Amino acid sequence: MPTHSETRLLPHSAEQMYALVADVAKYPQFLPWCAAARIRSLTPVEGGRVEMLADLVISFKVFRERFGSRVVLDETARHIDTEYLDGPFKYMKSTWDFAPVDGGGCEVRFFVDFEFKNAILQGVIGLVFNEAMQRIVRAFEQRAEALYA
Repeated sequence: MPTHSETRLLPHSAEQMYALVADVAKYPQFLPWCAAARIRSLTPVEGGRVEMLADLVISFKVFRERFGSRVVLDETARHIDTEYLDGPFKYMKSTWDFAPVDGGGCEVRFFVDFEFKNAILQGVIGLVFNEAMQRIVRAFEQRAEALYA
């Protein structure tokens, strides 16, 4: 079903961008369509990683849906994996990678793949999917500019 990937070069450090994306609780402050966020738990796992269970409430037009996900945060590798647990999706996976670049700044790589259970919602999102994903990536960029400029 819909997938989206983007790579961006940003003037902020890999550590700053990792911290911004890992701070799921603050998503409603700047992400489009994110109405609420709740962190259920944070649990250390092998290799120095942290597993976060989180709920997001997404509002889009007449749809308002809560979904749960497992987020594995690997600060050392500057890598974030998200996997769907429950809610309106058949499945959802996303990854973020943050790599320093020579001369400063970082390369941010983002990938998402998902499918909604509801065919109507899938159809609505399908019409604006790429634009929606680009708006989300831009929202992270703008948040970084506000925090780190």
